[in-house]
Amino acid sequence: MDTLTLFDRLGGADGIGTLVDEIVAAHLANPTISVRFQPYASDPERLGELKDHLRKFLMAGSGGPNAYAGRTMPEAHRGMNISVAEYMAAVDDIMEVLERNEIPESARKDVLAITYALKRDIVHH
Repeated sequence: MDTLTLFDRLGGADGIGTLVDEIVAAHLANPTISVRFQPYASDPERLGELKDHLRKFLMAGSGGPNAYAGRTMPEAHRGMNISVAEYMAAVDDIMEVLERNEIPESARKDVLAITYALKRDIVHH
């Protein structure tokens, strides 16, 4: 039985930092969702804030040592009218980055379960 937290299985703070950088890059390159991330790409400060926020969210949500103090998932996505296709494109990017970084299958499955648990807070029909 694996006794490591998801945080540890994702590589701790450094590993999650690398994953976030690659996930954001994948979102920027993904034609289904890139338009949502373009405003960040043209402003290095905003891009840094986005990545920092995502790192903190992932670290806390995966069992890391710090508490998360940001907006809730519904608050962060309110009014964005994210479609199922956009949501799935983002999930696909995340899963591809995890696989490319050789994150263990058990950790990838845990991340996938978490992303699906958050779907109703992100997608708005």
